[in-house]
Amino acid sequence: MEEISTTSTASGHHARGRITALSISVLLAATSATACSTSSASGSGSGSGSATGTYTVWDPYPQFDNTSDWVRLLSTCGTQAGVTVKRTAYDTTDLTSKVLLAAQQGVSPDVLIVDNPVVSTLAEAGVLTDTSQNHLDTSAVEANLMGAGEYQGKTYGVPIGANTLALYYNKNILKAAGVDPGTVTDWSTLTAALGKVKAIGKTGITFSAIGTEEGSFQFEPWFWGSGAGLTDLASPKAVAALNLWTGWLKDGYATSSVINDTQTTSWQQFAAGNTAFSENGTWQLANAAKAGFPYGIIPIPAQSGGAAPVPTGGEFVTVPQQSNSSRYATSEKIVACLTSADNAYATDTTLSYVAASSAVQSKQVSADAALKVWVTAVQAGKARTGDDLGTNYPKISQQLWTAVQSALSGSASPNSALASAQSAASAATGGK
Repeated sequence: MEEISTTSTASGHHARGRITALSISVLLAATSATACSTSSASGSGSGSGSATGTYTVWDPYPQFDNTSDWVRLLSTCGTQAGVTVKRTAYDTTDLTSKVLLAAQQGVSPDVLIVDNPVVSTLAEAGVLTDTSQNHLDTSAVEANLMGAGEYQGKTYGVPIGANTLALYYNKNILKAAGVDPGTVTDWSTLTAALGKVKAIGKTGITFSAIGTEEGSFQFEPWFWGSGAGLTDLASPKAVAALNLWTGWLKDGYATSSVINDTQTTSWQQFAAGNTAFSENGTWQLANAAKAGFPYGIIPIPAQSGGAAPVPTGGEFVTVPQQSNSSRYATSEKIVACLTSADNAYATDTTLSYVAASSAVQSKQVSADAALKVWVTAVQAGKARTGDDLGTNYPKISQQLWTAVQSALSGSASPNSALASAQSAASAATGGK
């Protein structure tokens, strides 16, 4: 096995073609931690000017060191492609800014693993190759997960897996409240369950409504579950979704702390054992097993029943532009190895992700029946940058979380907050 090497000197990113003067602040809004959290960045890498036989990979997993299964897989994939992999790990937000700055410097990693909402922005900037150049095979990937990798009719990268949101519940509390979780199938039955929980002196539900992308990420299942779309933030359906959340606060089913809660602090409240439901993600599975009480999971219900569309988190494996296009063939081999069925299964298990293909999803459920609800949620998922939003998504999302904050704090009604949000989003996106 080839040894994986790391360096401590930050490096750049090469991009052939135009590199636009992108706003890093807009990009960072799109890459706030909506999935598994990571620690401080570790190491850095050199770009495409590396010695022959060395290919660079940048990823957002600094929590994995050189002894981890993930890094061993990178090394193995390099060996199978006949090269040495030089891997650099950054925190998700740091990685995004490094990619932008490096693109302007003219040196790039051969393979870039990046948070899915950023793909369209990097594609617009000319940073990434599309499948006509890199020949990546996306045929096995579920169509709804590929949405985040599509921009202006072209496809960039392959999802390494996905994570998303569902409702964890405390079995002890629901039993004491006389609530059968199987009867929670729409908004009305969920709200009725929250009322029964309050009646026994417990908190109904916790979620994150913080004024960042995390807040939008958590609100989107309810927003989309009403039938609303991100191109019309002020629609009656959108207002209904925000009325749902504000009604829960007004009726005492959720606490006002949700306005400042991240997904982590929201989870901590649920783990304390006094809250019936928690909207959270696959990345909390290990913590749920350590919570000290029996738990279950159900999909987030749509307003009129069924599973609500949920935003998909997770990363895409992409191939950045190189001045020497002959490198793409080897980069494609590395990506194909990383995303092959067997390796995707192992990687997604490590990352607590649901696989991007139905075949591997079935394998995951066969190995762990508890993952079935997560597979169902991912199959109902939507790309945040989908519906041709692309680089407009961060601008719209910022106005959405601002509206949620305004309504939950009581500074504006849901109607007024969303009307202001739509006006600001239209101005920011040129009416698109």
